[in-house]
Amino acid sequence: MATPLALFKGHVQTRPQLVPRLNPRKVSIVAQSRGLRMESDNAGPVVLITGCSHGGIGHALAREFAENGCRVVATSRSRSKMADLEQDPRMFVHELDVRSEQSVNNVMSNVMDKFGQVDVLVNNAGIQCVGPIAEIPISAMQNTFDTNVFGTVRMTQAVVPHMVSKKKGKIVNVGSISVMAPSPWAGVYTATKAAIHALTDSLRLELDPFGIDVIDVVPGGIKSNLANSAVDVFKKMPELKLYKAYEEGMIERLFFFQRRKPTPAETFAKDIVAVVLKKNPPAWFSSGRYSTFMAIMYHMPIWFKDSLQRKALMKKG
Repeated sequence: MATPLALFKGHVQTRPQLVPRLNPRKVSIVAQSRGLRMESDNAGPVVLITGCSHGGIGHALAREFAENGCRVVATSRSRSKMADLEQDPRMFVHELDVRSEQSVNNVMSNVMDKFGQVDVLVNNAGIQCVGPIAEIPISAMQNTFDTNVFGTVRMTQAVVPHMVSKKKGKIVNVGSISVMAPSPWAGVYTATKAAIHALTDSLRLELDPFGIDVIDVVPGGIKSNLANSAVDVFKKMPELKLYKAYEEGMIERLFFFQRRKPTPAETFAKDIVAVVLKKNPPAWFSSGRYSTFMAIMYHMPIWFKDSLQRKALMKKG
């Protein structure tokens, strides 16, 4: 992950030239083996976005990419949560569960049949997981990692062979500013986002020889329904034993940014789309409320950060 100090430099870290580009002809057989047919770009770029449920970042990104002349493939686990997007002729709406390899392959097959290409992949699908690490069911942790981390990997592995065959493409991974200052009750979610940032840094180096840009997007406090969904999951978990008195602080952690004038998802989407559609996009970009504050927190002494976290989130009900 890029250094947090980049937040003070216009929230952008430019992408360095790494090694000479490789001839994709030597690796195009990989794409052919997966049945990915190639077509010339005769319209706007095709952008495949995961996690496009109404009220979230992905939904706003889908609309903004479409406004910028892109052909958008909007996906979500629940098609009904994208009903308004389905009415937009610029959208190709598809149900997708990033936890399922079969679902991922099905979407890729249908997208290639319709458009013959994927120019931009936005790995945005993600879920929250709140609670004390000592008591969160392992199954809930696994589901969070399977969605946030392995879902990103599945989508990436599905689209890379095609991008390699074209010697171009962009992969956008959506992380979180929370990794700058991990807090109690959000350890599992923050761990998944830390993994995303690390994977993105490695992927950027690995795909550079093939002309594929990999962009690490770090949202600050953005208005979304993510916390509301997480509350529903939290309430279905087994009753806490060791931390029952701290449940109020756990709920507060979920809504910490949402209750403090978060950046509208539409504003965030405009910032991100403008960056992604650049000819030479940056390797790392952050936008949203509290981005700078969290970067400052990253550099604070541990005792100071712990003190703030205890006061804000370790309250007993």
